Amino acid sequence: MTELLSPAGGAEALVAAVQNGADAVYMGFGAFNARRSARNFSDEEFRAAVSYCHLRGVKVYLTLNTLLTDRELNALADIARRASDYGVDAILVQDWGVLETLKAVVPDVPLHASTQMSVHTLSGVKEAAALGMERAVLARELSRSDIAEICELSPIEIETFAHGALCMCYSGQCEMSAVIGGRSGNRGACAQPCRLPYGWNDKADGYPLSLKDANLADYTPDMQDMGVACVKLEGRMKRPEYVAAITRIYSRLLREHRKATKDEQRELKEAFSRDGFTQDYYFGRRGKQMFGVRQENARWPEEWFSELRQSYEKENLRLVGVRFDAVIRADAPMTLAAEDTDGNYIKVSGAVPEAARRRAVTEQEVSDRLRKTGGTAFTVTDCTVTLDKGLSVSASALNALRRNALEQLSALRCAVPERRTFDYVPPQGIANSIEPPRFTVSLSRAEQLTDALVSLEPALIYLPLELIGKIDLASYLPHTKFVAVLPRIYRTRDEETLCAMLVSAKEKGVSGATVGNLGHFALVRDSGLTMHGDYSLNAYNSAALRFLRERGLDSACVSFELRNEQVRDLSKTLSCEAIVYGRLPLMITENCMISNEYGCRYAKERCQTALPDSTCADTYTLTDRRGEQFPALRVWGCRNEIQNAKTLWLADKDDYRRIGLTYARLRFTTESPDECVRVLKTYMGQDGFVPDAITRGLFYRGVE
Repeated sequence: MTELLSPAGGAEALVAAVQNGADAVYMGFGAFNARRSARNFSDEEFRAAVSYCHLRGVKVYLTLNTLLTDRELNALADIARRASDYGVDAILVQDWGVLETLKAVVPDVPLHASTQMSVHTLSGVKEAAALGMERAVLARELSRSDIAEICELSPIEIETFAHGALCMCYSGQCEMSAVIGGRSGNRGACAQPCRLPYGWNDKADGYPLSLKDANLADYTPDMQDMGVACVKLEGRMKRPEYVAAITRIYSRLLREHRKATKDEQRELKEAFSRDGFTQDYYFGRRGKQMFGVRQENARWPEEWFSELRQSYEKENLRLVGVRFDAVIRADAPMTLAAEDTDGNYIKVSGAVPEAARRRAVTEQEVSDRLRKTGGTAFTVTDCTVTLDKGLSVSASALNALRRNALEQLSALRCAVPERRTFDYVPPQGIANSIEPPRFTVSLSRAEQLTDALVSLEPALIYLPLELIGKIDLASYLPHTKFVAVLPRIYRTRDEETLCAMLVSAKEKGVSGATVGNLGHFALVRDSGLTMHGDYSLNAYNSAALRFLRERGLDSACVSFELRNEQVRDLSKTLSCEAIVYGRLPLMITENCMISNEYGCRYAKERCQTALPDSTCADTYTLTDRRGEQFPALRVWGCRNEIQNAKTLWLADKDDYRRIGLTYARLRFTTESPDECVRVLKTYMGQDGFVPDAITRGLFYRGVE
């Protein structure tokens, strides 16, 4: 049966989820999870929570799905060892270094690829399986047909989100909160700037980044039938009563294999919504109808929530069925065998009964006494009693017999599997090169590639794969190397096209290709092209760099959330690159905001497969409430990439030259061809150009 996974942002929410029918809960322990501001669990609370869940047949998944620095990996390993000792059922991960650390420290604990890994294709799922992960949590943006195709061919379990908040950006790829406010969504500190007002034409008069919550209650039978292993409910930041409400409804729907009734849909909306719900991604749709906000006058339904709270606080909604078989014979200790609904079996013995002086105990009296399991997690579904005549048994003796049986059965249900644990061994330190980095440039438009730019001989020129077929590279090849940039987001059905384009690019003289997500490895690995890790891999620590080297990468662009000292201290087991110029990418969105506001320039049937070209190359700017303007560019599949309002500028700083980088990347997006040349010359010390509205990005301040 498809598993129902509910959020547990705190102890009350945990009880609410378990008592209302969750098959599993996901929760944080310590600081390293994607909802750091949730009421996460302390050490003892987590241990007790795991026992509470396991006693009631509920699994516990630990969320360690954030990016960690080198200094944090030792603490992460300690948390993982304790979680393993407490019996956690699986750990969700995002960071490649965390993945490698967990495999070394707690090798027997199952690992799940978090949605923060941006897994959205069958190749990505297969790569996760090859890395030893047992489940992949798919991106929220996938359609029914995408999910069904992956489920049919996936070698591991597939988990999908069914209800709750939708991020505007693909999970794991959002940098807006980090760059604007220093609070990293990739480190669990997202400030949710997407819920603020934005607009076009210099006016922040709408909410074009605030998606309605998803509600797939009517399609749970569909997901069950296509083979989804786990249906996930979002909401670790919401109230326990909300968790109770949605868990109760979805549990019922999965158990009864049906869609929601009108009353159930009404309750889901009352629990929480942003101008209603959306199912559009599930049906492969996009558009303005998907957006909404929480109304200012919206209130929690306190009366209903009070009823919910009172019901689950009794903790008798979720009881484990147990069958008793009592044998009471003269001159022998009483025995009680107990078997629960999962097949766990124990047998205990008690006091020797006495001969009755007045009235002998009856079978019914013994049964009634043994059935009194109030205050425990058990309920007796059947009780057989074998009783010799003429015996007396005290109530206290029967109570002790029952208590002993249930304690041993509880211990059996909560038993922790034998698992190996090892000490954390940090990556071996490697001295930084004293040589200054060579410059690379990434271009977003064909016209930015000019003779003047190539004559400056950048070490690498990154070009979008879809543009390479439109450019004659022959005259440029003696002066530089070209690297094809694969689209960050695409679909399984695009892979054949992308592979053909890589073959063509290689024939034109392209020497390498970027790897920006798990799915890219399969596309590039056998192409004969050198693999270069892109910034979207979120390489954040030395263990991640070692992991990427072992996957065959020639270089890796480190996360631009790292401070210069953190980059300096990385053990660079492969050539490292950092972005030192350009508008930093803040979001990549499934919805085309340009189309939502201005209409699509393509015929509807071409929209999602057409390649960017001059018919949709205008720069549109999104304006926030402070008047800052964020360019929105169209990328593969009519998706959008939102760029920062200000340009990262480090040309007047020498620090990036002294932190062991092999490459320093200049990222060109909205620049004219002439500006591209002048910027590169300035970084090379041959010009004095300075762009308007500059920022130091996160290079000196880092993130929370």
